[in-house]
Amino acid sequence: MHQGECLCGKVKFQITQKITDIALCHCSECRRVQGTAFATNGNVESKNFKFLRGENNLTEFKENDNKSRFFCQSCGAPIMAKLKNNPDYTRVRLGTITTDVDEAIEKHIFTQSKASWDTICDDIPQHKEW
Repeated sequence: MHQGECLCGKVKFQITQKITDIALCHCSECRRVQGTAFATNGNVESKNFKFLRGENNLTEFKENDNKSRFFCQSCGAPIMAKLKNNPDYTRVRLGTITTDVDEAIEKHIFTQSKASWDTICDDIPQHKEW
């Protein structure tokens, strides 16, 4: 089981499964959302993701017709993303997890979009797209 929260603590959630498909995403959208070289994201089944507080403190940003990103409206911390065409899964920002994450990072994705100043210095598999 994992728990997580935003920077200000107004949004708190619980995950009752292992986090799967953990990836370091180098796409331009994730870089801009995070303000960093990449975002660390993982999948959980939506039925195993539960808010403990602050769900009403989320702001939804509809990136396109299929994808929405959710942020704490108080501190701006990115919490998760949801796809309309895959509602059974929630994509969680691992930086918000407050418990130890023992699951391994599986891959780098969208490496063809990575920032010119970003150098990948590990042996984790790299994919130009997802």
